[in-house]
Amino acid sequence: MVTLQLRQLGVPPGHRVLFHDVSWQEFEAILEELGEKRTSRLAYINGTLEIRVPLPEHEKAKVIIGDLVKALLLSID
Repeated sequence: MVTLQLRQLGVPPGHRVLFHDVSWQEFEAILEELGEKRTSRLAYINGTLEIRVPLPEHEKAKVIIGDLVKALLLSID
């Protein structure tokens, strides 16, 4: 078995990587190692871990939508 550090994995924007037979404990350890300030998105279901890196244009839209929601919530006060 070959073991790599997560930091050695490079996923280009707009792509994804799937890992099979991942335990929930391994998934939680990966989340902890990567931390909150990551550009990748992780999903886990039935032992399969998906690591996806969104395209930059998707991230811009996310920020704009978030700012709009914040402005709406502030206007309610």
